Order: sequence, then C-alpha cells, then structure tokens
Amino acid sequence: MIVSASLLFREHGYSGTGFRDVVAHSGAPRGSIYHHFPGGKAQLARETIGYAADVVATAIERGSAGGDPLVALRATLDWWRATLVASDYRAGCPIVAVTVESHEPALTEAADRAFARWERVLASALRDGGVEAERAARLATLAITAVEGAVIRCRAARDTAALDDVGRELEAIFRAARG
Repeated sequence: MIVSASLLFREHGYSGTGFRDVVAHSGAPRGSIYHHFPGGKAQLARETIGYAADVVATAIERGSAGGDPLVALRATLDWWRATLVASDYRAGCPIVAVTVESHEPALTEAADRAFARWERVLASALRDGGVEAERAARLATLAITAVEGAVIRCRAARDTAALDDVGRELEAIFRAARG
C-alpha cells in the first residue's frame, strides 16, 4: 500500500489521492488500510515519505559506492528522465507532493527529514570523492534542491531540458569541487 501511495502521490498529488485509490491500486482488501494505518491518511503519508527517503538514499549510496558521486548523480538524472517521459510528465516526487499540499507539521517535518537524509548521503559520497566536508554539505543541498526543482520545471514544460541543464551544471560543479 505504501508503494501504491508513493506512485499515486507522484502522479495525482497528496490531496488527489484517497484511501480508495490506494486500495484499488494496491489490490489490498479495503479493511486492511484502516488496520495498517489507524492514524489515517497522515500516517500513510508519513510512511510513504519514509519509504521514498529509503529508496533514494539507497540509490545514492549504491551509485556512489565506487567513490565517484558523479555516478550517483548521473543515475539519478537518468532515472528521473525516464520516469518523466514514461509518465508523460505526470510523475513527480511524492515527498514534494506531500510537502506542497499538506499543512500538517508532522508531515512537513517528515519531508524535511527525508530531504536532509538525501543531503547527508550525497554529502558523504562527495566527501568520499575528495570534496571538503562543508563544501560537500552545501553541494549536496544544491544538488537535491536543483534536481527537485528541475523535475517540477520539466513537468510544467513537458520536456527534460531543465533536468539536462541542471545535470550538466551539477556535474561541472562536482568535478571542480574535487580539485
């Protein structure tokens, strides 16, 4: 159900996705959603944010395991490009959807923790690649926010040009930061 919620939040937004949609998409029995998420939609959203945070953090770690954060960056950009095109530019980040559409402090705090986690993992990869610690932290924040912003811009333009531009610039910055 969490995977289904993630996919639905990406394409329909947080407010555009209800329990019925999650149940229908996941194929789970109707009553099971109330059993697993007694805290309602907010609990489902928190757990979906956690799931998305895990998926991306793991992808960054795997991609940069060889000591080259550019590999992780390129893999992330390639994944987003393919996701945008395959969804006809409907799919965005489920965490962004929840952040923008929810005014519940617990959900915005969960989203902040997820983005911060991605930044920590990417900063670690940058440090492993030879970038000084403070600069690595700033570059990680820049990269995460630039890619998330580029995805939003791509969805609006129905084109991957913004993602491609952001990717080229981030690669140049990452290379320069390594010295």
